[in-house]
Amino acid sequence: MVMNIDAISRFAPGVPVVSAHTSRLPWLLVAIMFAAAMLLRQVAAENTDVSWLLIVGQRVLDGQRLYVDIVEINPPMAVFAYLPGIALARALGLDPRFVTDILVLLLGLASLAAASRILRRSALDPVSPAFMAIWTAAVLMILPMNVFGQREHIATLAFLPALAACAVRCDRQPLPLWAILVAGMGAGITLMFKPFFAFAVLLCAVAAALRAGSWRALFAPENIIAGGLVAGYGVCTYVMYPEYFTLIYPLVRDTYLSWSAPASTMLASSATLLWLGAAICVFYLRRERGLDAVLAVTLSASLGFAAAFFLQRRGWAYQSYPMLALAMLAAGYAIAADAAAMPRRRRVAGWLVLIATFAGGSLWFNATVAIAPLDAAVAALGPHPKILMLSGEAAIGHPLVRNVHGVWVSRQESLWVRECVRLARDNRPIDPQTDARLDAYLAREKAGLIEDFKRQPPDVVLIDDLRDDWGAWARSDPELAALLASYALAQTTDGIEILRRPD
Repeated sequence: MVMNIDAISRFAPGVPVVSAHTSRLPWLLVAIMFAAAMLLRQVAAENTDVSWLLIVGQRVLDGQRLYVDIVEINPPMAVFAYLPGIALARALGLDPRFVTDILVLLLGLASLAAASRILRRSALDPVSPAFMAIWTAAVLMILPMNVFGQREHIATLAFLPALAACAVRCDRQPLPLWAILVAGMGAGITLMFKPFFAFAVLLCAVAAALRAGSWRALFAPENIIAGGLVAGYGVCTYVMYPEYFTLIYPLVRDTYLSWSAPASTMLASSATLLWLGAAICVFYLRRERGLDAVLAVTLSASLGFAAAFFLQRRGWAYQSYPMLALAMLAAGYAIAADAAAMPRRRRVAGWLVLIATFAGGSLWFNATVAIAPLDAAVAALGPHPKILMLSGEAAIGHPLVRNVHGVWVSRQESLWVRECVRLARDNRPIDPQTDARLDAYLAREKAGLIEDFKRQPPDVVLIDDLRDDWGAWARSDPELAALLASYALAQTTDGIEILRRPD
């Protein structure tokens, strides 16, 4: 990967430096931030979903069929994103998590380099290269904390060149072929993760069209490429994975999507407050000069990702990363671009907002489900244990199974169908037809659980008695009770039974 000295420092997301800056300080700062991010990955807990998707990817490479042998609610791109790291890790004999972390960081560097080169074609405000280098690297490498490597994190990194291209389109400047291809592929990859991300891509393109005074910007070549990639991806998914539409989508529609966080919870969440703080900071700092091309497209994309966050109706931290990251990058750029002419009081206020949003965002993204420490207890029962879990809480088994180098027996991340059905029945009236479908889904999940149990008898069974009393449920079912009869209780930790097979 070849970059000029100012490549990383010119994007926040995408801030070119007008002067011919030749200092190596930006490079040094980014290198330090890269090393700090890698050290952080060694001590930070692995994300629950990333842990599960790495297991799914390993099974896919072993020949298991996605949506048939493996129950996964997300489209194939959620799994495809981790296959390169898994395959490379196997070839090198390394931990897939370690290799995946490195690839994600390298994607961030490559994306920033491409975006900075694209933006050199547009006349924008000069900024401090050292500040922008360390700020962009911190937001993209350190801020994610426990959501590092999540789909939203990867999608944000992939989208940066498309943001830069939109900023250039604001000035009606042409783009070289390589830039069009990179921006188009990046936007296409972002859209492949979740349909909700279309709001960010669309608003970004609309902002470029409005500032350029021409709707032709909506049909820029990179946008056509992105649309073509998504259309091809949709066709391939339908042809190669028909079960996603025939089995998974109806299941997700009737169970997983049947409940949502209250609107009040979403609006009062840390994500909303931090996002509003960063966005308001930008308008406050630029109230005389207004928004330039970079700020216009970045805030538009951030607004689109915010719409995706609210429409998903879950309020989970990782889903808010794109909107927060872009708003914080915009705030940093607003300070850096106006630092010389900005009144001292306003500059201090901007710095305080940056510090507060970064600290608050780091805490928000580092929040995890409180689970008792089970790793040592499970590891003491024997090497490479085969593990089965009876719970609707995925964080109990993941990343535990990877930490103890065990084998996950179940075809699912957790027994989430039963948990979603319980929430649906507790929160709203269910008509008889829907209730019958829910019973069918519950029967299918239990049949899969029993089949997995018999096909690969687990060495360790984790039973969650703290959340919805899964032990009583299992022992009240004749088939499950018979399968568990030979297991002995090793210990109970904070309401989680650890059963072991005596032999």
